[in-house]
Amino acid sequence: MAEEKWQIHAHRGGRLEFDENTLSAFQASYAAGLRGFETDVRMCRDGALVIMHDASVERMTLGTGEVEDLTEAELRRLRSRKGNPILFLDELVAFFADKPGLYIEYEMKTDPVRYPQEKLEAYCRKLHDAVIPRVSERTTAVFTSFDKRPLAFIGRTFPDVERMLITGEPCGAAPIREAQTLGVKRLACTWDGSTRAGVRAAHEAGLIVCGWPGHAVEDYLLGVALGFDHLCADNPVEVLTFKKQNLAWLK
Repeated sequence: MAEEKWQIHAHRGGRLEFDENTLSAFQASYAAGLRGFETDVRMCRDGALVIMHDASVERMTLGTGEVEDLTEAELRRLRSRKGNPILFLDELVAFFADKPGLYIEYEMKTDPVRYPQEKLEAYCRKLHDAVIPRVSERTTAVFTSFDKRPLAFIGRTFPDVERMLITGEPCGAAPIREAQTLGVKRLACTWDGSTRAGVRAAHEAGLIVCGWPGHAVEDYLLGVALGFDHLCADNPVEVLTFKKQNLAWLK
């Protein structure tokens, strides 16, 4: 499926507009017309895959501890500070499964301390097996990470899966080389410091480029001007509304 140019992603479901990474956030952003989404996946102590950005549950809930140290049952007893249940991957996949034509990024929140190689490989297999068989018609599912290890393992084990390297750097020669070394087709860079020439170089290298972070409409406009293919937004409904009202020519 040809991907929408300048597609807006609801980052963590739209974290500045909704209760981040909860099912209610994804439901609300979808209902508002968003068809691009980004989320974060961790593995709890007994192996369930959980939607949570932070390692600690303390920012998002009234609980304490780290996701990787808590059991599924312990996490299910928690509520977000706005009263929503903790979201598990299987629940999010089920929500997306009957909705065609989506773009979804699943960020693999791994690190060498919490995810040594054996645990990392088990995590990657679980993620693949939970997501890929249930990808809806005309939907692109992408596994993303700052951590190169899961990207490399998935590339070897599931070569048909779309992968994206995330970097905190502007789009330029070094991240382009890293993406090429990993054999990924996608690269996420910050638009602060990026140039049209850098994004053009990534395109010439055959990469699809995503820009982040987006906190305001101005960030989206900058991403469009720089030539990014996808644009991550914490305020996706505001950005989508602005686009529909003012930028109907952006197809």
